[in-house]
Amino acid sequence: MWAFGGPIGAMLGFAIGSMFDNAKQVDLNYGGNIPKRGRTQRGDFGVSLLILAAAVVKADGKVLKSELNYVKRFFEQQFGKRDTAQHMLLFRELLKQDVDVREVCLQIKSNMGIHARLQLLHFLFGISKADGHVDKNEVDMIERISNYLGIGSNDFLSIRAMFFNDTNAAYQVLEIDANVSDAEVKKSYRKMAIKYHPDKLAHLGEEFQKAAKEKFQKVTEAYVTIKKERDIK
Repeated sequence: MWAFGGPIGAMLGFAIGSMFDNAKQVDLNYGGNIPKRGRTQRGDFGVSLLILAAAVVKADGKVLKSELNYVKRFFEQQFGKRDTAQHMLLFRELLKQDVDVREVCLQIKSNMGIHARLQLLHFLFGISKADGHVDKNEVDMIERISNYLGIGSNDFLSIRAMFFNDTNAAYQVLEIDANVSDAEVKKSYRKMAIKYHPDKLAHLGEEFQKAAKEKFQKVTEAYVTIKKERDIK
């Protein structure tokens, strides 16, 4: 597990040490096998997500119940209730720590593929909007994280736009300007549908493919919105 080393491993060790006298009591659902270095597994993804989520949740100076509930629901969907209980215990310990966002993100960037990093970004925006609006301080933190993760500005704006419901946001989701031709709209949709297809996360297991479907659906919804506005057949 690459997440057991570097700055992420240090944070995990401190958090787990605070929870239990014997760290072996903690089971974060890694499946028991140590994969080859650099190959992201769902355990790597899960703990990376928890640490970055802690940074985003604290960005506005307060931790809201709605945000904690969003994280809990996500992990229940991905890992089941039993494993989620341990993840949430870990998350509460991580919230007590200062996150070196740059170093954590550089470790993730070095070991995690772009499609999984895009999925991390989508999840972080979901947390930010868990209380019904997107806080500027949280968005600024997510943008910092995006930059450190090596995610381009177009991809950042595309995922951010998935959390705003208007036509302009729909164009941003597809990474195009509002003045492009209908043919360019169709071309961009096909491109984005390939980029965000859940199969891109097949190596993380079926559970994370389910989470990726939400992002994929946002691309389809954006295309439908533009089609209706332009009356594209």
